[in-house]
Amino acid sequence: MKTYSLNGEWKMKNTGNKHWENGRVPGSVFTDLLRNGLMEDPFYRDNEDRALALSYNDFEYAREFEISGDLLKHDKVFLYCDGLDTLTEIKINNKLIARTNNMHRRYEFDVKDTLREGSNNIHIIFFSPTRYIEKMQKKLPLIRRMNDMVIDGFYHIRKAHSMFGWDWGPKIPDSGIWRNIGLRFFNDARLKDIYISQNHKKDKVRLDVRINYEVWKHGEFDLEVLLISPDSKKICKTQPIDHQGNNCSISIEIDEPELWWPNGYGRQPIYRVSVNLKSGNIILDSRGISTGLRTLTVRQKKDRWGESFEFVVNGLPIFARGANYIIEDNLMSGYSRMRTERLIKDCIEAHFNCIRVWGGGIYPDDYFFDLCDEYGIIIWQDLMFACSVYPADKEFISNVEQELTDNIKRIRNHPCLGLWCGNNEVEWIVDMVEKHSFPSVQIPGDESSPSMKETRKTYTRLFEKIIPEIVKKYDPDRFYWPSSPSSGGKFDRPNDEDRGDVHYWDVWHGMKSIDDYRNHYFRFTSEFGFQSFPGIKTIESFTAPEDRNIFSYVMEKHQKNGTANGRIMTYLSDTFKYPVDFESLLYATQLLQAEAVKYGVEHWRRNRGRCMGSLYWQLNDCWPVASWASIDYYGRWKALHYYAKRFYSPVLISCFEQGTKVNIHVTNDTTEYIKSVIEWKLRDNGAGVIFEDEKDVGVGPLKTKKCLTLDLKNMVSKENIRNVYLEFFLNIKGEIVSSGTLLFVKPKYFSFLNPEMKISVNEVRDQFIITLKSCAYARSVKLDLIKADCKFSDNYFDLSAGYIKEVIIDKSSLSCELNINGIREQLKVRSLYDI
Repeated sequence: MKTYSLNGEWKMKNTGNKHWENGRVPGSVFTDLLRNGLMEDPFYRDNEDRALALSYNDFEYAREFEISGDLLKHDKVFLYCDGLDTLTEIKINNKLIARTNNMHRRYEFDVKDTLREGSNNIHIIFFSPTRYIEKMQKKLPLIRRMNDMVIDGFYHIRKAHSMFGWDWGPKIPDSGIWRNIGLRFFNDARLKDIYISQNHKKDKVRLDVRINYEVWKHGEFDLEVLLISPDSKKICKTQPIDHQGNNCSISIEIDEPELWWPNGYGRQPIYRVSVNLKSGNIILDSRGISTGLRTLTVRQKKDRWGESFEFVVNGLPIFARGANYIIEDNLMSGYSRMRTERLIKDCIEAHFNCIRVWGGGIYPDDYFFDLCDEYGIIIWQDLMFACSVYPADKEFISNVEQELTDNIKRIRNHPCLGLWCGNNEVEWIVDMVEKHSFPSVQIPGDESSPSMKETRKTYTRLFEKIIPEIVKKYDPDRFYWPSSPSSGGKFDRPNDEDRGDVHYWDVWHGMKSIDDYRNHYFRFTSEFGFQSFPGIKTIESFTAPEDRNIFSYVMEKHQKNGTANGRIMTYLSDTFKYPVDFESLLYATQLLQAEAVKYGVEHWRRNRGRCMGSLYWQLNDCWPVASWASIDYYGRWKALHYYAKRFYSPVLISCFEQGTKVNIHVTNDTTEYIKSVIEWKLRDNGAGVIFEDEKDVGVGPLKTKKCLTLDLKNMVSKENIRNVYLEFFLNIKGEIVSSGTLLFVKPKYFSFLNPEMKISVNEVRDQFIITLKSCAYARSVKLDLIKADCKFSDNYFDLSAGYIKEVIIDKSSLSCELNINGIREQLKVRSLYDI
């Protein structure tokens, strides 16, 4: 097999123009328009509106390429298109090859008879997705939204839904050749598909390598499977092809296998499998697959609370610690392996072991799953359906069936893949609309639209019959879950807190207070969250100085959740004093977000066993915006991500307070018994110690335990309650592994003193070390550089007088080169006192 890449330089233009511009593939229409100076930055101020207007146009791409006579001698030649977004017409040498209508599919077309020796031309037209969905929405309105957050009708096209707007994303429906494109040349036979299943027994794993091939010439052909273990040991097996069929299975036994584990539970050894299709000593086709050896499923078991829902890996029940992943960029050209690896590493630093790929975006590229394999992240993989209902016609269903087949086959061999989920919130929304409990969405049910009964029937057919049958056919060992949230389907209380998974939005959308999290003991919380603004450097990237007020036109254009800026202020007014300036407001909103999510996560982790998953909404942003993300569009950690690094620590100390009575808990997500010391101190606002004590505690593996109850009513009174706080630490073998502080009043009522922080910066090889000392209790200490970006070893932390806090900056994390004087000049420190 030989390949000929068609990536690289193309020419492109609006179909209504005569002049061609330079284009680049893989890429996108809007990226090329930006590069050629034909559109303004769509993320700046309100330029989103201009970008949306451009999406009503059709665009075309073309290029010449040379094909030699030797290449044309091959028996078969295929054009492969790994990503066409979305509605296209493809021609080669002025001959129509195909029309496509699915961003998520990988297409392949036989073009041998179309190519010629020498110069060839490929031409692709991209038709407006915006015009298409508006036309289809008028023709068949399956659902109507009572707001302008999204462009209605997005469900009519198999394209990333969020490109048409979401409550965190802009309406910028880009198009283009967004993944690789090229030609493949074959002689005699080729490999079509490889599926590796695993059979685990004690100290042994059998891999069954199932190979699908195509042979069109008579001859003697062999299939060779080479397994290379993590320590480079090789096992090779060869088997002749059976000309009576097109499938073959080759089994390989592995003694003393090295098992793959999620982050925090062990290593992630990778086995490499090569499959060669040979004619004698000639390799006709070859495929390489990386995999890890593990058992991974979801356990649902009746218990005293209802029914469990938990990942089980190699027999161990895993508490899922993580977040929801959306598209990384609204412009598909913004994706890269380097950018994704940075994001995955950020997850590992915050002790994630799970990510949910949300169903309104895209199926991630192969390298995303490779990275999750490498770093030990379990993937909850939604299929790309979200917050809508879908057509029932044969053409749509056939298109979806091929989309799922393509992506299940592509992703299924990855050890990180934990489950397939049919959709995001479709079952729940249909159920709520039917009960009239979701006023922002209507299912019309008029002459041009299906009735509610037909809508339910279509949903059940697609997500509870067609899709699970496809999953069973192509990935039979994987757990399938019909929707998120769900109790298992059939519209049976799809957001039941005692079964399945839950999306909990009464805190935030429902405006309930943050402490309401503690009233719920969800079995698996796959969505919950709280908004904040990004930092000032990110806001400066999309605003002019006059825009920097959260109720300005531009700031509200970069807030897609309706009146959420007002909602933030309502929650903020209940917690903090009114901020003195714009930057203090941004800081306060990030603290508010971090404290809210922490409140929920620590509660559910204290109830490990009953609750077995916490995936907050959301991990990342696709443009600079106010949102629920813990990492903003530019990769800058918000307060929430620094908090996550602490509240997702495998060993966690946390407290449950009721008035002046405090229960201190230790959660142990490790497989080791821990012996530790709980140290606690009641301090005044100057950080003077009023009382202190400690207790030796032991906590078993994969357990949580209430270790200590403090009744402080004799030490915390009405007279001093605004001046005292509790400080607690978990000490294991002389090292503080987890800690926290507790106020007995809301922060806005606490009498903070000026901490008069003493700060010094020193340089040691590849690091800068910042040393901080406080003269009083400093809460939520934030470090930042005024212009440069970096990652701090800790941030948004509490600091009492008498302690020395060291924070490290690895020089490799700096966005630009700085010497020690540059760090000193740019370093900015604030705490809650400064708000």
